[in-house]
Amino acid sequence: MSHGHSHLEDAPGRAHAHPGGDGATPLHQHVHDHATAHALGAHGGGASLRRLGASMVVTGTVMLAEAVGGWLSGSLALVSDAGHMLTDAGALGLALFASWLAARPADDKRTFGFRRAEVLGAQINVGALLLLSIWIAWEAVERLRTPHAPIKLGLMAVIAAIGLVANLAILGFLHGEHSLNARSAFLHVLADTFSSVAILLGAGAMALRPGIEWLDPLLSVVIACLILWGAVRMILEITDILMESVPRHLDVAAVCKEMECCPGVVAVHDLHIWTISSNLHALSAHLVVRLDSMGRNDEILNAVKLELRRRFGIDHTTLQIESAEYAHVNDYQH
Repeated sequence: MSHGHSHLEDAPGRAHAHPGGDGATPLHQHVHDHATAHALGAHGGGASLRRLGASMVVTGTVMLAEAVGGWLSGSLALVSDAGHMLTDAGALGLALFASWLAARPADDKRTFGFRRAEVLGAQINVGALLLLSIWIAWEAVERLRTPHAPIKLGLMAVIAAIGLVANLAILGFLHGEHSLNARSAFLHVLADTFSSVAILLGAGAMALRPGIEWLDPLLSVVIACLILWGAVRMILEITDILMESVPRHLDVAAVCKEMECCPGVVAVHDLHIWTISSNLHALSAHLVVRLDSMGRNDEILNAVKLELRRRFGIDHTTLQIESAEYAHVNDYQH
């Protein structure tokens, strides 16, 4: 009897033969069905796409209003905010595209499916944010160094108020969305909301105290800092995903201890936890069991999987059961 027994189940992207099959059934069929079901469920289907689409339309409309209003009023802060909303529209567009792409089934070449499309989209979005923050800061410095025509404060305030109302509406649309790109867009719009408030306050201050036009480019610098802050946060999250780091809300020691508490398990090793895409985490591990428990493999697997799903929300697992006497002669040495 073999000392090691491998059981591969619920692991996205790991094609395996079905027991008792004659080879006629495609090995990736189970992966297709499983990945498609999770892709559709995680992204909320048509309702999620409609919310993202509505947010993108509103964002694009307000962006045009702020760009025209900023040009007519002479407010760099409004133009800067319009540029920020351009990246918001891009982020929402990427979220829409990634949601559509992620719903496509896995295939022989992409056994994980297209879930990582959202990570690629977020990378593009972060690059745009960095470039935009640099441009705004540059323009603000130039505005401080070179005098410009007086700002039409009334028009500036009206456009900023329209932007504030629209941003609040978009935040309502995006509330509850969990994909990486949707959360990125939510952060953009949240920063835009603060920007609109700051522009309104700035217009009021400049109306009350003429001669402090330097406040407009200063507000632009604040907007640039908000954009940069959001970009840095996204860079850290994307880096964690690409480096297959343990999700930040999970503690490896706690997960390992919970698995070892399951009946029949005496030790856990080669434990790996990583993120495939937003709210989709995967785990692989070797479970060491007593030799007299080797005949209870299914019972042990069910118990471990139940605890991983119940306690930590991990339902994509690859678990290998082995006895304490297993020699590991053919295992990869780290």
